[in-house]
Amino acid sequence: MAASKSSTPVLKDELDIVIPTIRNLDFLEMWRPFFQPYHLIIVQDGDPSKTIKVPDGFDYELYNRNDINRILGPKASCISFKDSACRCFGYMVSKKKYIFTIDDDCFVAKNPSGEDINALEQHIKNLLAPSTPFFFNTLYDPYLEGTDFVRGYPFSLREGVPTAVSHGLWLNIPDYDAPTQLVKPRERNTRYVDAVLTIPKGTLFPMCGMNLAFNRELIGPAMYFGLMGDGQPIGRYDDMWAGWCMKVICDHLGLGVKTGLPYIWHSKASNPFVNLKKEYKGIYWQEELIPFFQSVTLPKDCTTVQKCYIELSKQVKAKLGKVDDYFNKLADAMITWIEAWDELNSSGASKGLPNGSAK
Repeated sequence: MAASKSSTPVLKDELDIVIPTIRNLDFLEMWRPFFQPYHLIIVQDGDPSKTIKVPDGFDYELYNRNDINRILGPKASCISFKDSACRCFGYMVSKKKYIFTIDDDCFVAKNPSGEDINALEQHIKNLLAPSTPFFFNTLYDPYLEGTDFVRGYPFSLREGVPTAVSHGLWLNIPDYDAPTQLVKPRERNTRYVDAVLTIPKGTLFPMCGMNLAFNRELIGPAMYFGLMGDGQPIGRYDDMWAGWCMKVICDHLGLGVKTGLPYIWHSKASNPFVNLKKEYKGIYWQEELIPFFQSVTLPKDCTTVQKCYIELSKQVKAKLGKVDDYFNKLADAMITWIEAWDELNSSGASKGLPNGSAK
């Protein structure tokens, strides 16, 4: 498409790239052709006294834990520590319409023709085209070049709905849970499926946060990655929790969620024994969490993402608080998150600049 060859990258001034990290960001070198025109928000996890090195030439701001505490004050308690869930702080302080978030072990993948995949460009295509959550199209995304709605697809639904979330996939190391990692330590994903599809209304899915884009104006306040990591009984469910909450709210508000392209190259597997320690409560709990999210209904007067999220937090406390007291804490943190989001994003609110801010 000629548009992708233009001198000004698509959404250059409307999109932030959010990266959580504990290490130097050498991986950005391979992404330079695709990321350099965009603004980066780096959320440094772990020891705030450590200096994170960012390759020259990138426009970025960097926030560490001291910055988060200073900007949010007591409300910083809702942002996880020693867990990549801290990335959602970047969503909160962004002032852009769109967010793309990627992990620092995700490299540029190649398509079957051997060409580098511009993951960001594909996410933008997904977000700018409508979704079809109410009726499944057997040729998948009908808005992509070379495809359309199939015979029998109702014309009244062909306009689609706005797309809130674009969920990308991974070649090489699959995003498996610890038990599956232990059983299949050598398994690699080599299947490149050239497809983007809308996840149907009423269907939940496991959202992975390592290659993800969303429309912040449409769904941002629902993209809270929960309480994970340091001081919490669970980890590696941050993106899952956000995905379940987000999907229920998107279904209620009539917004779309896509999955499929783009692929990134997931370079390294995390330790399955460490993962099992983080996940084991979640593996049990999710058998009760999923039926909860499948049965959640939101009242008609929940017309904004914030109202939906606050109502959801009340239902989490009422119904999941019995599963474990952790969910009472999480429900409170969900409210704190919305309060902090609204404070930072109210008209006239100015965010504090990070200590590590740089150009």
